[in-house]
Amino acid sequence: MTLDFRQADWDAATIEDCRALVRLAVREDLERQQDWTTLALVGPDRHGAADLVARQGGVAAGIQAAIVALDEMMADVVLSQAVPDGQRIEAGALLGRLTGSVRDLLTCERIVLNLVGRLSGIATLASEFVQAVSGTKARLYDTRKTTPGWRRLEKFAVRCGGARTHRMGLYDAILIKDNHLAQFAGPGEPPGDAASRAIATVRSFLASDAALEQDPAAMILEIEVDSLEQLAAVLPQRPHIVLLDNMPLDMLRQAVALRDRVAPQVELEASGGVRLSTVREIAETGVDRVSVGALTHSARSLDVGLDWHVARG
Repeated sequence: MTLDFRQADWDAATIEDCRALVRLAVREDLERQQDWTTLALVGPDRHGAADLVARQGGVAAGIQAAIVALDEMMADVVLSQAVPDGQRIEAGALLGRLTGSVRDLLTCERIVLNLVGRLSGIATLASEFVQAVSGTKARLYDTRKTTPGWRRLEKFAVRCGGARTHRMGLYDAILIKDNHLAQFAGPGEPPGDAASRAIATVRSFLASDAALEQDPAAMILEIEVDSLEQLAAVLPQRPHIVLLDNMPLDMLRQAVALRDRVAPQVELEASGGVRLSTVREIAETGVDRVSVGALTHSARSLDVGLDWHVARG
């Protein structure tokens, strides 16, 4: 297969989302008021520096987001990045140094740490999944099971960890799922027949809809099946990808063998409840892709903190 989903990157759209998140974070912390503790205790002319340090090993991500956060908050603080997003780090690694107004540093501290910790945690977990399938043909993908508002940032963090981006949203791929088929199928229509007919209907729609903003030939068409019977029915239609939902290992192996006989150009994606402890054996069945919601919905933040230098002024 030559088509793949658009891959998340640190681009203008991601930066725009980051700024929106920072504005919400500022409202949470300041509610259009002030950091009264800092104003009471720290003089306006006091300057200093603090190191952004990883307390745990993992994969760094979100340092560029921290730079955007400081800019959005109009902080008199400069973050000098010590490692790039996507670099593997050891516990104690210096991620960057912040210098400037101590008042601004203290006010921005938690927002910066939340961004870097969350995104580094996702990148670290993604890297563990990627390492677990090393040597197999399977590629690791994320899902849309992301924190509302954080999708582009979290998918960028997944990329930092070495995994790949599944569709960004409903707008950039066709994915026919079981709930679509439940609404589409006629009364008493066998699931395989409904799935096959749905693919044909989508192709007709793509060819005729003048509102489509991209080349129909570039639109990925994927369909979810949960049985070998459904798979056998859709393979002759040659969708780009068939998602094998919650299939046990033996069924996945049978699905791969069936695909190889009928439509070897169709890629198979295993999905559903994939864990770090099971992803290797799933990949070894011969599927081309494994999509893992846990990359984003179950990642734990990496422990990062600020080590302060003596302030001056």
